[in-house]
Amino acid sequence: MPTTMEILATTLFAIAIVHTFSVPVFARLANKGGAHSGLWHLLSEVEAVFGVWAFVLVVSVAVFIGLDQAVDYMNTRNFTEPAFVFAIMVVAASRPILEMVSSIVKGVARAMPLRNEYAMFFVTMSLVPLAGSLITEPAAMTLAALLLRDQYFKRSGRAGFKYLTIGVLFVNISIGGVLTAYAAPPVLMVAQTFGWDTAFMATHFGWRAVIAVLLNAALLTIVCRAALNEVPSSIPEQDVANKRPKVPVVVMAIHLGFLLCIVLAAHYPVIFLSFLMMFIGYATAYSRYQNPLMIREGLMVGFFLAGLVVLGGLQKWWLQDLLGGMSPYALFVGSTALTALTDNAALTYLGSLVEGTSDLWRYMLVAGAVTGGGLTVIANAPNPAGFSILKGTFPDGAISPLRLFLAAIVPTTIAAIMFLLPTSFT
Repeated sequence: MPTTMEILATTLFAIAIVHTFSVPVFARLANKGGAHSGLWHLLSEVEAVFGVWAFVLVVSVAVFIGLDQAVDYMNTRNFTEPAFVFAIMVVAASRPILEMVSSIVKGVARAMPLRNEYAMFFVTMSLVPLAGSLITEPAAMTLAALLLRDQYFKRSGRAGFKYLTIGVLFVNISIGGVLTAYAAPPVLMVAQTFGWDTAFMATHFGWRAVIAVLLNAALLTIVCRAALNEVPSSIPEQDVANKRPKVPVVVMAIHLGFLLCIVLAAHYPVIFLSFLMMFIGYATAYSRYQNPLMIREGLMVGFFLAGLVVLGGLQKWWLQDLLGGMSPYALFVGSTALTALTDNAALTYLGSLVEGTSDLWRYMLVAGAVTGGGLTVIANAPNPAGFSILKGTFPDGAISPLRLFLAAIVPTTIAAIMFLLPTSFT
């Protein structure tokens, strides 16, 4: 039987999920002004939703169950992932990193036998998500979202185009990080337990993900031709307009070094946060080469993920039994669907605790989790980062969770088809 604390956490978790689908309503209330517009604005911030309800949980446990239980529970939570996403988002969003990635994207696009506006978009939606297998998914999401925001979303009034793009982006980021064993959070949570290394991931997951990412990006480019024709074919040279000095190659290299150090220290928060502090100091010393660092946005995303850690940690009582009772193919469908309601890394972690599972069952668990990682903002840890960067370009400054879900259905289906192709386990 579940404890009172578990029932309370599940109730608040369900309320938080409903809240995420209600943020456009709160955004419209905030835009109307009034005495409570600040409160409505807070409640319209998706990044604040799970943090707010996690706070309600901790206070409720302290008041109605006991302060010691609340403190003990918080002491058992692992906040490494929220801290890592915050750190990687701040560094990856810096001007030198963005300019370096932009140069690579433009170089690859010029080499393609396509019109430049189509090639740029296709490369941004395919190459950058696949790069997440090397630089981690949060970094890839941050870079792709910034490129899309500056090149396309700020310059297009087509809401349909934006929703289709963000739907594909979230799916491609979720599946684009499975070529290695360390870059995708749902893979990282089980790799050691299941004995999966990078060679295993590339052989069993990687080639399927590459094909799905390319198909999704190509289909989106074809469907959105009209919208792409309305925007310039190159990333705007804001530095010329602002008369800021060009970023030297050595500065780009130093920023890249900080990024790689944080990635390599991903499991050690004291170390990667130390690198982050040094990075902030360096960026401040050479501010002429910088845009404002995304500290606030990164903190909001970290707050979101921390709230998910607190609320999600008490869902084991129903989620683990549900997963353990499924056959492998039913598990794939169930894992894909459940990922829309809970973070896919938490889902795979709970699945890894089920004993006596087969290789096929484990494959289907992870494949379903990454396949459904683009359906909602809470489905995959990097999604809140992309959401935070892009939401300001949508009507009312909010992204409709329902329209995001609908936009992600087609790319999710393509990913599902690829991962359901026969494997060596069948």
